[in-house]
Order: sequence, then structure tokens, then C-alpha cells
Amino acid sequence: MDSDAVAAISRLKFRYLRALDTKAWEEFADTMIPEATATYSEYLQFESRDAFLAFMRNTLGPHVITEHRCDHPEIDVDGDEATGTWYLADTVLIPGHNMLLRGAAFYSDRYVRCDDGRWRIAHTGYERTYEVVLSLSDLPSLRLTSSRWGLIARDPADSPRIEPSSDGSGTLG
Repeated sequence: MDSDAVAAISRLKFRYLRALDTKAWEEFADTMIPEATATYSEYLQFESRDAFLAFMRNTLGPHVITEHRCDHPEIDVDGDEATGTWYLADTVLIPGHNMLLRGAAFYSDRYVRCDDGRWRIAHTGYERTYEVVLSLSDLPSLRLTSSRWGLIARDPADSPRIEPSSDGSGTLG
């Protein structure tokens, strides 16, 4: 087993997920070769990195908060090519649509070592094991109080207050 390649591919997958969740689109694009394909169902198939990137940018922009976690990698390396299977757990929060999605899947990826020596994704996609969608209206106590893309409006009554103390330092009340 080529443990250096396995480590580099694992790091690549983690960078792909971080770039996706932080919406670092140039870094996300750099995890794939230009000819990369993606398949998420018979209805969601992409024949190039640019097509996939455009879809992700439009669908998962700053109005959507995501968390993607992959673990349990099974990576097989054969020279400058490799395959990988990963277990995915994901959360998608869309406050504007009052929606929360939770799910799990198994990713199936193909990787290539490029001329610059770095591994990149040639194909990615997953098959869902389950997906659950909840209306945030069903969770009346739920409050999104912060996101990377700005503080979310909230009821001032829910905000912490600074209460003056006798020594003038103040306490959180």
C-alpha cells in the first residue's frame, strides 16, 4: 500500500469538504481536474468541473449552510490512479426555506495524480443511505444565532445582556 498517496488523497477529500462548506469556490475547483465528472443520482450528473462548480455555487451559496463529514476511507492506489469509498454524514440548513436536511451516503471517487504531483478528483458522487427533511417550523425553539456569512436576525429578548455589578465590571445576564 502506498501510504503517502493514501494520506495525500485523504487530505484532498478533507480539503474538498472544507472548501465546499466554506464556499471557497476556487479552492474547491482546484481539488478536481477540469474534466472531472460527478454523479449524485440519475437526475444530477455533471460532465465537467465547470458545470459542477456552477451548480454548487448556485445551489449552495451563502443562503445555505452546510456541514459535510467524511470518514472510514477505503482507498486503493494503482500507480497514478486511485479509487476511494467514504462514508458521508451531512447537514444542510436553508433558513430562507425554513428547512433542515440530514443524511448519509457512501461516496465513490476516482483520483489521478497530476503532472504537478498533486492528487485531484477525476470523478465523485454518492449514493444515499438515507435523507430526512424537517421543517424548522416544527422546532419552535430553534434559533440560528450565527453563521459564517453574517449574524442572523434574532429576537432581542434572546440576546444576552450585560448587567452592571457593584465593582463596575459587569456580568452576563
